[in-house]
Amino acid sequence: MERGYDPIALAEVTRRIVERDGSRKYYRFRGGRWYGGIATADCVGCNLRCIFCWSNTPRDNPAMGWGFYSPEEVYRNLVKIAERRGYRLLRVSGNEPTICWDHLMKILELVEEDGRFKFILETNGTLIDEAKAYDLSMFRRVHVRVSLKGACEEEFSLLTGARPEAFELQLNALKHLADQNVPAHPAVMLSFSSEESVGKLIERLNEIDPVYVRELEEEYVFLYPHVKERLRRAGIIPKVAYEPDRVPEDLV
Repeated sequence: MERGYDPIALAEVTRRIVERDGSRKYYRFRGGRWYGGIATADCVGCNLRCIFCWSNTPRDNPAMGWGFYSPEEVYRNLVKIAERRGYRLLRVSGNEPTICWDHLMKILELVEEDGRFKFILETNGTLIDEAKAYDLSMFRRVHVRVSLKGACEEEFSLLTGARPEAFELQLNALKHLADQNVPAHPAVMLSFSSEESVGKLIERLNEIDPVYVRELEEEYVFLYPHVKERLRRAGIIPKVAYEPDRVPEDLV
């Protein structure tokens, strides 16, 4: 019997809800301490259902009355925040930026044209195929952070509810990015991982590109109240987790 949903199919269903005439739904714009200071546009809609996600309301309710913003409006809002706070980094976060690809490409074009900022593309990677990696290779001010949902197929399925084999899409994204010389690194949710699965993941990353092993970023669950409740209902206990106001500086 087939286990889990297909993230590719869910991405298309979601895109039809959150994209309209080149614009995309967003639920807020903000500054933040991550990466030493970054302007963030939080988008609506994702193709994974991670049990530890802090942004589940706009993820699970994309049809709600969130506002549509054009790429130009998104960029203006990001620049306004960055200029006010002295940031040099921008990102789209909150859900999955790559669902609305043409919209994202236009934002990256604006980053490139401006030349003052760097864009951190935070993505789960499931939608980055060879063609999309090639598209990203055209930009010089973009760095891609691929967030792996667990260290292996079984952990990925447990944490996202998706088909286990979809974990391979995340690793393939890193390979496609490496093949196109796109600056990138993997981050991996380790709160639920065994030493054995982490060791095997490191071997797999090393086969793709040894740089990914050296630059592997550790992620851990932040215990927001709604995240705690979802974990409790699922009967899943993280091995390592942090309260939001007690996150170690090296994880920020």
